[in-house]
Amino acid sequence: MSIPSIPLAGVIGHPIAHSKSPRLHGHWLKRYGIPGHYIPMEVASNDLAHVLNILPKAGFRGVNVTIPHKEAVLDIADVISDRAALIGAANTLTFQSDGKLHADNTDGIGFIANLKHNAPDWDPAAGPAMVLGAGGASRAIVAALLHERVPAILLANRTRARADALKAHFGGKIEVIDWNNVPQRMDEAATLINTTSLGMAGKEELKLPLDGLRASTLVTDIVYTPLTTNLLATAHERGCPIVDGLGMLLHQAVPGFERWFGMTPDVDEDLRQVMLR
Repeated sequence: MSIPSIPLAGVIGHPIAHSKSPRLHGHWLKRYGIPGHYIPMEVASNDLAHVLNILPKAGFRGVNVTIPHKEAVLDIADVISDRAALIGAANTLTFQSDGKLHADNTDGIGFIANLKHNAPDWDPAAGPAMVLGAGGASRAIVAALLHERVPAILLANRTRARADALKAHFGGKIEVIDWNNVPQRMDEAATLINTTSLGMAGKEELKLPLDGLRASTLVTDIVYTPLTTNLLATAHERGCPIVDGLGMLLHQAVPGFERWFGMTPDVDEDLRQVMLR
């Protein structure tokens, strides 16, 4: 009689101690009684290809990828999903049964699922989305918004050249606006999204006046420490619906868990409370 293998997955990055993914996946493994493990692994850039070659041989079914490896894994992967190719980065790797390494990006899935879960009345077609920031998270979110058929995206970044590069990549529905002009254009936004680290604990605050914000505008922040950023608190005071960033982290993890451990996990209040401890 053959003994079934124990499913293994993990997260690789440099550094990795800050990652909340082990707590997240560990909770699901325990909840569903799956005899598997999810392991954080600190991997330097020079060792990335070697480690990804070794892991399947050690019984791993896949890994999440975080800073600084999200772009580099695309040069190593055998199969790249359309969305990972469009975004130019991957966060979810699966070691396929045929020996090929499959790279995907689920950040945009997590972002949209979080909005739909916590703001079910959100209508992407209601008007332009204003996106603050032009980094890696912004690329995933812009791709997801375009997929949801948002009519236009107003994109602003403190360094304009990065926003211009993102527009050149994604095309005509994006209008780049100067960071200093954001307050004057805010009343056009049906959705306002902060994709920067501004407002995160230990970081500089997001210092933008919100006087032009309409009460009907949905405001969301990918920052989740603190859970209610000053942006969200101020928007709430103005009567806007708000969605915090923790749900994006939770929802982006679902596809990987499903592929590696064979079950679609629930994102619910119990999970949120576990992650907030």
